[in-house]
Amino acid sequence: MRKLLFIVLWSVMSLSNAQDFHALVFFTDKPNTVSSVTNLQSILTQRAIDRKARHHIPIDDRDMPMNQSYVTQIKNKPGITYKAQSKWFNCVHVVGTPAAINALSNLPFVSNIDFTDPSKNAQINSVDKYANMVTTPLNYGTARNQIEMIGLDDLHNSGNTGSGILIAVTDSGFPNVNTNSGFTQLRNNNGIAGGWDFVDRDATIYDNHFHGSRVLSVMAGSETGNFEGTAPDARYYLFRTEEAAIETPAEMSYWVQAAERADSLGVDVINVSLGYLGFDNAAESLSYQDMNGSTAFISQGTNVAFDKGMLVVVSAGNSGNSTSHPYNAAPADAFGAFSVGSVTANEVRSSFSSIGPTVDGRIRPDIVAQGSASATIDEAGNLVTSNGTSFSAPIISGAATCLMQAFPNASPNEIRSAIRASAHQSNTPDNLLGYGIPDFGMARRILSTNDLTTSDLNYYVANKILYLETAQGENLTSFQLFNLKGQSIFNMATIPNEEIDLNNISDGIYFFRVNNRPISHKVLIF
Repeated sequence: MRKLLFIVLWSVMSLSNAQDFHALVFFTDKPNTVSSVTNLQSILTQRAIDRKARHHIPIDDRDMPMNQSYVTQIKNKPGITYKAQSKWFNCVHVVGTPAAINALSNLPFVSNIDFTDPSKNAQINSVDKYANMVTTPLNYGTARNQIEMIGLDDLHNSGNTGSGILIAVTDSGFPNVNTNSGFTQLRNNNGIAGGWDFVDRDATIYDNHFHGSRVLSVMAGSETGNFEGTAPDARYYLFRTEEAAIETPAEMSYWVQAAERADSLGVDVINVSLGYLGFDNAAESLSYQDMNGSTAFISQGTNVAFDKGMLVVVSAGNSGNSTSHPYNAAPADAFGAFSVGSVTANEVRSSFSSIGPTVDGRIRPDIVAQGSASATIDEAGNLVTSNGTSFSAPIISGAATCLMQAFPNASPNEIRSAIRASAHQSNTPDNLLGYGIPDFGMARRILSTNDLTTSDLNYYVANKILYLETAQGENLTSFQLFNLKGQSIFNMATIPNEEIDLNNISDGIYFFRVNNRPISHKVLIF
C-alpha cells in the first residue's frame, strides 16, 4: 500500500512539474532613457564607452537599463519564478504554469510572451556539453603543440600575450581558481577582474562544476616550464551561467544577462565553451531547424554581443558522432558567433567535433584548433589533458586576444576575418573543418599589411580587374601576386594600361607587389 501511495504521489508531483514552463516576458518600454543617455557613466564603464567609440559602435536603446519596478512586479506575481533578465531584449525569463505566465499579459507594461515550448519542436536527446572530456595525468605538461599548431608563438614572441585585453569566461563554475597553483601568476598580476554567478545570483564564483576552471586554464594558466596559457597576461571576468546538473532554457537567459554585463564592463572577448540543443523537458528542446542563427535566445544574444563590439568565440559542439544531430548547437549557429571545432594533435579532425552547415547553409565550424588531448590544468592544480571543443574554443579566444593586443584598433569583424583568411583551407572551406587551422602569424601579417601600404600607389578592384595608379606617374613594369602562404601564383612582366585581369584567380585575400618593391599590398578578390 505504501508503495502504491508513493507511486501515486510521484505521478501527481511529476504531472505538476510537467506543467511548469519556461517563457520570456517582453516589456513595452524603458523609462528614464533620456537621463541614461545624458549620463552614460551611470550605465557603462568608461572602458566600454571607449571601446564602442573606437569601433564606431553606436550606443542605443539596448544599452539602456530596464525598469526594475517592472521586474519587481513580475517577481511578486503568484506562481511565477524569476530566472533572469535581459536589457538588450528588454525581457525577463520566468518559469510557471501556462495560466500564471499568460496572466502576466494583463500587466500594462508587458508587450508579448514567448514560451520556449513550441509544439513544432521535435524531441531530441540532450547533448552532453561535457561529452568526450577525459582527463589523464601528464608526465610533462606542455601546451606547446596546441600553441604552435596555430602559429601563436609568433605573437607571443613579439610580446603580445593578451595584456590590456578583457575576456569574459561564461561557464559552469570556477572551483579553486582563487587557490590553485596553476593560476598563481594570474592572481599575482591582478588578472581576475571580477565575476558573478548568474545562476545563484551572488558573487561566489570559486565553486560548482570544474569545467570552467579547466577552460580558464587553457587561456590563463601558467606553470613555469611546464604549461602556458594562450593569453596569460589578459584580464578575466568569470561568469557562471551554466547549471551542470540540469539542462533548461533558463541557462540561455543567464548567458544573455552575462553578455550584457560583459558589454557594460568593456569586455573585448567572450569565451563560450557551452552549447544548447536538448533540454530536460524535451518539448522545450531546440531542433536542427532552429540552427538558423537567430531562433535560440542565446544565439540572438550572441548576435547583439557581436554588434556591440565583442568577439564571441563559441565551441562548435561535441555531437559529431551522433547519427541524429551531428551538427553544431546554439549559439554556434549565431551570425555573431566565431565557432571553433576540434582536431587532434596530428591535425586530423576529432570524430566528436560537430559539423555544419547551419540550416540556412552557412559554413560551420568557422575554424578548428586542438580539442583532442588539449593541455589543461585541473581544479587541483594537476597538469592533465582534456577532450572537447570546450578546449579548442579557449585556445582561439586567447589567441584572438593576443591579436587584439597587437592591433587594438581592429574591429572584432576584422579580427575574425583575418583569422579565417589565415587558416589552411581558407580558399576551400568545408563543413568539417570550416576554414581550417588558423595561423596567427599569418593573421598578424594580414592585419599589418595596411600599415605597409604607401600613399604613392592607389589601387582598387572592380569586376575582378585590378586598377593601379602611382601618385608620381611612375611607370609600372612588373606585377607579382602571392597567396596567403607567400607563394607566387601570378606574374606579369608588363602592366598595359595599369590594369590587371584577375578573372582566372579564385576569390580570396592575396598580396601583390609592383616593380619588385619590398612592400606588399593586400587585395580582396571576389
